Amino acid sequence: MTGYLVLDSGEIFPGLISGGSDRVGEVVFNTSHSGYEEIATDPSYLRQIVVMTAPMQGNYGASDEVWESRKVWIEGFICVQMQKSKSNDSWQKRLQDLNVPILADVDTRRLVLRLRSQGTPMGALVQAIDESEAKQKAQSLFKSAICHDPDWVYEASRKEIEIQKGEDLKGPRMAVLDFGTKENILRLVRKTCSEVHIFPSRTSHEQILESLPDGLLLTNGPGDPSEVKVATQTVQSLIGKLPIFGICMGHQILALALGAKTYKMKFGHRGSNHPIRDSLLNQVYMTSQNHGYAVQEDTLPKDILVTQRNLNDQTVAGFYSEQKKVLGIQYHPESCPGPHDSQGLFQFFINLISRKPK
Repeated sequence: MTGYLVLDSGEIFPGLISGGSDRVGEVVFNTSHSGYEEIATDPSYLRQIVVMTAPMQGNYGASDEVWESRKVWIEGFICVQMQKSKSNDSWQKRLQDLNVPILADVDTRRLVLRLRSQGTPMGALVQAIDESEAKQKAQSLFKSAICHDPDWVYEASRKEIEIQKGEDLKGPRMAVLDFGTKENILRLVRKTCSEVHIFPSRTSHEQILESLPDGLLLTNGPGDPSEVKVATQTVQSLIGKLPIFGICMGHQILALALGAKTYKMKFGHRGSNHPIRDSLLNQVYMTSQNHGYAVQEDTLPKDILVTQRNLNDQTVAGFYSEQKKVLGIQYHPESCPGPHDSQGLFQFFINLISRKPK
């Protein structure tokens, strides 16, 4: 069926639409060549329409085993070509069964160049007989999007405390503040910990301390960190009391708790091929990233060292303080399906916990 992506600027991109109802979301692009299932099930993509720059999607099927959460979070999936053959159409069918619209046969090169040059706008995916009807449908969708609660983290976070057994009986007890975590973060934490307590995003610092944790991990999550309620104050109260490791949104919340500021990037970093220089472990990584906000470097306290940089644009990709026992990483060291270059940072944090005064 004829479908369109209509941007809030009025620009329009035609294609062939299948599955799902009309949807609206922030239009972002991802440069990964694989991992479409992990991307779609990453809660950080809440309220976003994802444009894949790699042309072939669905080309290796679908499997529940690689999902990063309990559901698909994206509002829509845009690509040049979607695998649909007698032998395999499982990814397309999966999205259709979940009511997620797919727009294929799109000139994604032109679309991504627009997003890079002018930023990531709101967009609407609609089925329509012509551009005029598509724009009319899009306008009503844009109006409905204004009503959403700006604290997207709360929507993606667990609502109940969850306790998981770890695989290392001699390992530390870890508290995890869930901002919309990817499951692979929890898998890696369980490998090195004896017990993991996962808390909703608006948990107080008193509740976290009641679990007698040895360390605190702040997960990834969607949206604007400055709109997240309660979490910044909770983390601020725990600095100096627990070693803290923040990943992606967790990194940004940790920065806010330290007194720094964040800002919205022009088009963000999303993909699995972003180079990072790590002066903490003295390495260069290829990394997986998914964020639209960054930490403003000149607002960080003087005793916080910027230890990681994105080599594409020199933005802050990580910071560290031995004195405060805080580590913030903007990218995804837990990345699955890859790359896995930076997973050693999890062991670095476990070692940091072991140096905590008893």
